[in-house]
Amino acid sequence: MNIISLFAGAGGLDLGFEKAGFQTVWANEYDKEIWETFEKNFPNTILDRRSIKDVTSKEIPNAIGLIGGPPCQSWSEAGKLQGIDDKRGQLFFEFIRVLRDKKPLFFLAENVSGMLARRHKDSLENIKNHFIDSGYDLSFQLLNASDYGVAQDRKRVFFIGFRKDLDIKFKFPEPSKKKLTLKDIIWDLKDNVLSAKDKNYSNENECKVNNHEYMTGGFSSIFMSRNRVRSWDEPSFTIQAGGRHAPLHPQAPKMEFVEQNKRIFVPSKEYLYRRLSIRECARVQSFPDTHSFYYKNLAAGYKMVGNAVPPTLASALGKEIYKALDEKNLFTDLNNFTSYDKTLVVNTEMFDKQEVVN
Repeated sequence: MNIISLFAGAGGLDLGFEKAGFQTVWANEYDKEIWETFEKNFPNTILDRRSIKDVTSKEIPNAIGLIGGPPCQSWSEAGKLQGIDDKRGQLFFEFIRVLRDKKPLFFLAENVSGMLARRHKDSLENIKNHFIDSGYDLSFQLLNASDYGVAQDRKRVFFIGFRKDLDIKFKFPEPSKKKLTLKDIIWDLKDNVLSAKDKNYSNENECKVNNHEYMTGGFSSIFMSRNRVRSWDEPSFTIQAGGRHAPLHPQAPKMEFVEQNKRIFVPSKEYLYRRLSIRECARVQSFPDTHSFYYKNLAAGYKMVGNAVPPTLASALGKEIYKALDEKNLFTDLNNFTSYDKTLVVNTEMFDKQEVVN
């Protein structure tokens, strides 16, 4: 079942949907530091390297589904919270533009929980309305990856929609009862990690486990403002896109409180404090070891891992989408649903992005 992927990154969504029974036939990614990683892990997928703004919908193949995670920095609680006032935030509407033009059976869009901030309330409602006006029944929910077989507290929002003519009311999967911990995921990696080379260049030819190397260097006052260590019997903190802010390895004791916004490493135990390696972060994100990341500087490796959707969470959502389509017998009768009744769309004409922003 062919799908297309926008803002594909390192392929977390694509890998998850592949496990659920779909196949990404065409993907788009503009970040040149990710191209090699995506292309080597998905050799059967065509990767378009242009900005999506420069890709016409006619150049994108038809498929039954559209998935993607438009850049999230504009909405992030760790950023400036500019939302769609930022050009990156407006890339959400490129996703909607492709959706309106291609009219697949379903779509999935993912973004950070910062979208739920009060200051973004009107913008979020605009986005929801554009999905609905594009002819889709929309389901929207905040999910924590730790509820779906991922050893990480990671809250993200998901927009999932099915074309209105399919009459499908999507239900998000139920959380799993078992919660994975860091010991479940990275215990076997604790004794064979390498520190980065000078200026945080890669040791790729020396790693016994692919990508099992960690960024070196000091820690900022912001980083030291709170505890950054989770124990072996806990899930990880959120894996972020910046290597400097990677969680610390659970071999270390939790950081000691000094005063508000100031903590220290336990005296005489400083040698135990190191960042999780890129492979450990990838494991926490639920990437298999067979999924290799290609980079020269470790910062690029941490970035592509941290920006990804955990494949296991993506798979759980993909399986529910597959199930919903299968229950309608769409896989055996796709020809009846490849054409679209345009009367179902409230606003089919291209919208003015400036009006959306305001």
